[in-house]
Amino acid sequence: MAGKILITNIKKLVGIETNSVAMKAGAAMSELETIDDAFLLIEDGKIKSFGAIADYTGHDAEDNDCKIVNARGGMVFPSFCDSHTHLVYAGSRELEYVDKIKGLSYEEIAERGGGILNSSKLLHDASEDELVEQALVRLNEIISYGTGAVEIKSGYGLNTEDELKMLRVIRKLQAISPLTIKATFLGAHAVPEEYKGKQDDYVDMIINEMIPVVAAGYMADFIDVFCDRGFFTPEQTERILMAGIKHGMKPKIHANELDFSGGIQVGVKYDALSVDHLEYTGDEEIEALLGSETMPTLLPGAAFFLNMVHAPARKMIDAGLPVALASDFNPGSSPSGNMQLILSMGCIMFRITPAEAINACTINGAYAMDLSDELGSITVGKTANVFITHPIPSIEFMPYSYGNNKVATVILNGNII
Repeated sequence: MAGKILITNIKKLVGIETNSVAMKAGAAMSELETIDDAFLLIEDGKIKSFGAIADYTGHDAEDNDCKIVNARGGMVFPSFCDSHTHLVYAGSRELEYVDKIKGLSYEEIAERGGGILNSSKLLHDASEDELVEQALVRLNEIISYGTGAVEIKSGYGLNTEDELKMLRVIRKLQAISPLTIKATFLGAHAVPEEYKGKQDDYVDMIINEMIPVVAAGYMADFIDVFCDRGFFTPEQTERILMAGIKHGMKPKIHANELDFSGGIQVGVKYDALSVDHLEYTGDEEIEALLGSETMPTLLPGAAFFLNMVHAPARKMIDAGLPVALASDFNPGSSPSGNMQLILSMGCIMFRITPAEAINACTINGAYAMDLSDELGSITVGKTANVFITHPIPSIEFMPYSYGNNKVATVILNGNII
């Protein structure tokens, strides 16, 4: 049960918002408000107050029910919000990793029965308990690296029974993990072997069979489609999104990872909460996103692992767009959910500044999960999802010092984990 926590001796409180904002776009992504020598008071799972310790006038430290946490000169950040993962899966795919090293493309591996179809076979053979057990290990790992909220997609089922199995697993994880977890239905992740050459029939099954039963059980917050070359066309994507919207699921889209697919434009047309990947983004796509409420979400882990072209993050932000960063944690193209590493990749690969990258991993990630009114910043009234770092010299040290865990203490929902 969350009580009262007073964090003192904070070198720098990072990512505060006096007036809550939904997201940060363009030049505002460089704005990262901080307080030096700060305190943070948490009560009943919410952020109660914060400020400079010299201005603290409360008597909470005298309350028997108040736990005093000494940050020991560490910094306090809002927890990362990882808005795109596939972390419910069975087993790993390191043999395909070797194929990648030898030069096979993502599509070539898929054509040989690898990729998503490989994970589909493994998932079919795994029990729900096995999937829960494996996913919990991954969830506990990402908590230790500072993630406080995560979106998890289905999409390795590719038939009604196994897609529902994945969504039941996600529901079980929501019940037992301290993380805030959002569920996404991604039946249109790939085309099953038995539907090769009759892809529209599979789309019909998603629309007529899968979506109604998923919606009836309130099993997914969002609906997603892999709209890209070799996967689902813009026309098929539109049909699936319309059906999902009709059943109360907000759209999210995998788009433009492999080519200029039209997926970004479809996402904007249907008010998608986010369009994700976006390696192939040009002036036309940026123009479509400007003025929309769709969050462009970049996945540097996948671009790194697959050695793909990099999304034009710098151009997007300079044009006035918001950008979120997410891990794409999955067994085939981004087998890591370490958002500290994603923060570093955002800076090095995409040439965005540490302040921009932190906003991309926190408030903008929260927006891409429809959670920015609850999470993503240090704001009075928001859920107390924060982490305390080991003593570090500067904010810039967070992405600079990649490969080591800089998180000392995690607090989720006002509880020390």
